[in-house]
Amino acid sequence: QVQLVESGGGLVQAGGSLRLSCAASRRTISRSAMGWFRQAPGKERDILAAISSRGFSTYYADSVKGRFTISRDNAMNTVYLQMNSLKPEDTAVYYCAARDSVYISHARDGYEYWGQGTQVTVSS
Repeated sequence: QVQLVESGGGLVQAGGSLRLSCAASRRTISRSAMGWFRQAPGKERDILAAISSRGFSTYYADSVKGRFTISRDNAMNTVYLQMNSLKPEDTAVYYCAARDSVYISHARDGYEYWGQGTQVTVSS
């Protein structure tokens, strides 16, 4: 069973950037599509971006399209989320997730493995 650990969250001013990392252990993620989600207080956990196992396909939610970029380094067993032009409404706990398929899923239920989350706070 894969273990995922997110890092890179923190406090940033509006307009700033952060790069989140998701390091996988216990097994390779080279055959797993990966996703980034976020959950703000009192809200659902929503998908932000996803990437296929080899990185050929990506998906972005409309709310982050053009600002966030998902990427992966299978040799390092790590997935990244570059976040630019951050807004206060981006404040949330950000989660990395993996699924037992090479293909992207847009659904939260499509992912079997989850990290513990990392807090991102954007001040105005």
